[in-house]
Amino acid sequence: MIHEVTGDILLSRAAAIAHGVAPDDHFSSGLALALRERWPAMAKDFRHWCHVSHPKPGTAWTWAGAEGTRIVNLLTQNPAASHGQHPGKATTENVNHALRELRRIVEAEGFTSIALPRIATGVGGLDWSTVSPLLTRHLGDLPIPVVVYTTFHAGQAADEPI
Repeated sequence: MIHEVTGDILLSRAAAIAHGVAPDDHFSSGLALALRERWPAMAKDFRHWCHVSHPKPGTAWTWAGAEGTRIVNLLTQNPAASHGQHPGKATTENVNHALRELRRIVEAEGFTSIALPRIATGVGGLDWSTVSPLLTRHLGDLPIPVVVYTTFHAGQAADEPI
């Protein structure tokens, strides 16, 4: 079941946090920047994985931190047009494939809950009215809490059903 909340996703009690990025993302803005600042090893490991694997948009990569933190990086955005530029925009096709992959990961890993922002709507540039139905289609019938942080409030813990 999907639950919309307001608060700071970094304070989530969910078993994993998922967010959208590009295959060549430097985690320089938005939630990605906050995640990089909190878990610098995750961003470094992501860049290494991208360099070795050359992932395509629509896939996902999961990072597990030493303290049990799980971050699922959903490749919702296209790569930058050229080296050194900001990542490209998200596409509904990339989001659709990435959410399908997220569901597979949630089921395979046995996550008991997952938290996401309104993926692909900030830096990714898509409208929530386009993304929300995809989220419902792929994750809405999961038997775990799927917590969507619709509005960010720094330092405020959300009322999660976890």
